[in-house]
Amino acid sequence: MSDTFKIAASALALLSALATTASAEPAQSIRIGLVTTLTGPPAVLGQHTRDGFQLAIKQLGGKIAGIPAEVLVVDDELKPEVGIQRVQQLIERDKVDAIVGIVFSNILMATARRMVDGQTVFIGTNAGPSPIAGARCSPYLFSAAYQNDQNAEAMGRHATQKGYRKIVVVAPNYQAGKDVVAGFKREYKGEIVDEIFVPLTQPDFSGDLAKIVAAKADAAFVFMPGGLGVTFVKQWRQAGVTLPMLSAHTIDETNLPALQDAAVGTSGVTNWSPALDVPASRAFVEAFKAEYKYTPANYAAHAYDAAIWLNAAATSLKGEIADRTKLIEALRKTRFDSVRGRFAIGPNQFPIQDYYLVAVKKRDDGSYATEIESKIAEGLPDAYGKDCKMPF
Repeated sequence: MSDTFKIAASALALLSALATTASAEPAQSIRIGLVTTLTGPPAVLGQHTRDGFQLAIKQLGGKIAGIPAEVLVVDDELKPEVGIQRVQQLIERDKVDAIVGIVFSNILMATARRMVDGQTVFIGTNAGPSPIAGARCSPYLFSAAYQNDQNAEAMGRHATQKGYRKIVVVAPNYQAGKDVVAGFKREYKGEIVDEIFVPLTQPDFSGDLAKIVAAKADAAFVFMPGGLGVTFVKQWRQAGVTLPMLSAHTIDETNLPALQDAAVGTSGVTNWSPALDVPASRAFVEAFKAEYKYTPANYAAHAYDAAIWLNAAATSLKGEIADRTKLIEALRKTRFDSVRGRFAIGPNQFPIQDYYLVAVKKRDDGSYATEIESKIAEGLPDAYGKDCKMPF
């Protein structure tokens, strides 16, 4: 072996040893990118997401695994191109250790590849598009929320049990809307008399409401998230539609303050409600209301769980999270005290959890709330795990 080669080999070995030592040392700080929607009518969903995550970080003393945590909140503006830019900045410029959040599925569909290529662990807090849960799954992509179809599948079961023979379905025309309709149809055993897909930002539903009435269905299944739900439900009431409204992601604590009486009597399905009688949930709701002066929706609950989950995984590694493979394995194996009680993940790293029928009621004190009426599904996995082939 030549002297030159010996020197080069020794240098390479030294660099490798230094890199190994550096990666094994706990980080001096942990940077987390929180991507959410804070612009326009859907901003209330992003507000719940941000506040739920930051509450958990505050309760953890501003630390993850005992290491100071810096949360970088960015607004995707509900625009895929903006989401891509924000995620790239978090990975390349800000050097974040993990990314959490993302409310809308079109944003996650646009940004997932950037996170996978950047080997950056992501924990979703709402969006659960079917391709990401199935064929496009990745070790870097986790969900602390649900797969888009699941709430709708549970409502499909309920609609069948109620004996509704004919249903008209209404949803926005984007990935989550298509997933939700597919989920409902998977479990509903009656006839779908019409499928109405509308633009994600549509302000006027008069024509669609006319179609709903003309369909002569026994009930309507509606998916209209956030501010879209406020507009739709108010116009539904103003039009005097008398069909039972069955919903998913349409009426919850994000828009009850705006809907009030218009929401009373509607039924929905959820994986978590502020009324859930679980110790961790009761403590979370109490702390959230004390901190922010409003009632959390499941967007906040998912984000809170994401922080607690990430902390538990990082703690199991004693803060040594630079090795992403080890962090991924820790997230897969770590159990934490979820606000939902029962929580596990399937082979595609999406939750297996319970689902509840909720109804909106007006309380004696004049406030409005979603109250749990029954458990519809227990330990429900999503339909796409079978299509997920993890490389490691």
